[in-house]
Amino acid sequence: MHSMEKNRLEAFSDGVLAIIITIMVLELKVPHDQSIAALVPLWPTLLSYVLSFVYVGIYWNNHHHMMQVTHGVNGAVLWSNLHLLFWLSLLPWTTGWMGENHFTRWPTLVYGVNLLLCAVAYFILQTTLIRLQGPDSLLARAIGRDWKGKSSPIMYLLGIVAAWMDAPRLGILFFVVVSLLWLVPDRRMERVLSEPSRHV
Repeated sequence: MHSMEKNRLEAFSDGVLAIIITIMVLELKVPHDQSIAALVPLWPTLLSYVLSFVYVGIYWNNHHHMMQVTHGVNGAVLWSNLHLLFWLSLLPWTTGWMGENHFTRWPTLVYGVNLLLCAVAYFILQTTLIRLQGPDSLLARAIGRDWKGKSSPIMYLLGIVAAWMDAPRLGILFFVVVSLLWLVPDRRMERVLSEPSRHV
């Protein structure tokens, strides 16, 4: 099976993620009051933005690493990538809703569902790439058991359930824990690329 070049997919994904971050920061309202106290009511919006910025950064980072160990793409990969970008593109909306409403039940629950669907979409993209590259590919070896990838959706579900049970702050805590889990640098891709006995 012939695969296509991956450059356009990477460039398009980078552009979309940059736009997502731009839209999110534009959602931050500038206070009309010049006192420092004017910032206090804005903390939920700011905290929501920081959390989502971290998540978009994590996805960009992981997407970049995944593409580093990928030889090419096909139609299925292109559509899987668009599927991921679709759910990521909803983050500015769910982030804004949650921040504006100070982490109440439904906005927090919907935000959690958005994060879960992003994770599912990333898993689909990863699986589609492995199917194209083969079970012995650099990507398949780098992913390995993928304990972080498997534990994240469980944490999102716990956060969604917490929000559903009217404990949205606890739900947010689960989402923060997942982000911290992924903030720890993931060396799997670099390790595989630096193996002297392996050739791309």
